[in-house]
Amino acid sequence: MQSQSTSQIQLVSGRAVPLVGNDIDTDRIIPARFLRCVTFDGLGAQVFADDRAQANGQHPFDQPQYQGAEILVVNRNFGCGSSREHAPQAIAKWGIKSLVGESFAEIFFGNCVAMGIPCVTAAPADVQTLQDWIAANPQTPITLDLQAMQVQFGDSTIPVSMGEGSRNMFLSGTWDACGQLVAQAEQIRTTASKLPYLGWGRAS
Repeated sequence: MQSQSTSQIQLVSGRAVPLVGNDIDTDRIIPARFLRCVTFDGLGAQVFADDRAQANGQHPFDQPQYQGAEILVVNRNFGCGSSREHAPQAIAKWGIKSLVGESFAEIFFGNCVAMGIPCVTAAPADVQTLQDWIAANPQTPITLDLQAMQVQFGDSTIPVSMGEGSRNMFLSGTWDACGQLVAQAEQIRTTASKLPYLGWGRAS
């Protein structure tokens, strides 16, 4: 569940899924053979396809207790490798609305911001504590609070971090570039009508 007005994202609450491991790259998140798709529809079913096949049903994204989870908790340098936007799209299509991790690759993080998926970082020990707690309490929701910059789980909280610019974009809703354009449609039309080069093809 996301708490938001228009495009604002202040809270993300839901069940979580722990994915343990450092340097999980975008080719593991969505293998290259799935990049031929015309749209991102259906990518959620293929997220971590090769890792899941090798795990024979024991990958967290296949385990029944984590189905329907909305927050992904990862470790160091998540989303490294190629810059494919398909990686965060596949994660989102599976149902993830936010990520908590030790660190994220820069381009992966930027793609998530553009999609309205907050990625926050926490100390390694806190991430491990959170992953262990989720494994023991998979049906209990946790809450990411972007106002207080903390994750609440059970009776505990851990502090999290995000660059102030990105955080303000989520809190204000300005992460949504398309939404910003649509909201300003009338002003855009007014400005466009005054630009002579946009009227070249019009009949005099």
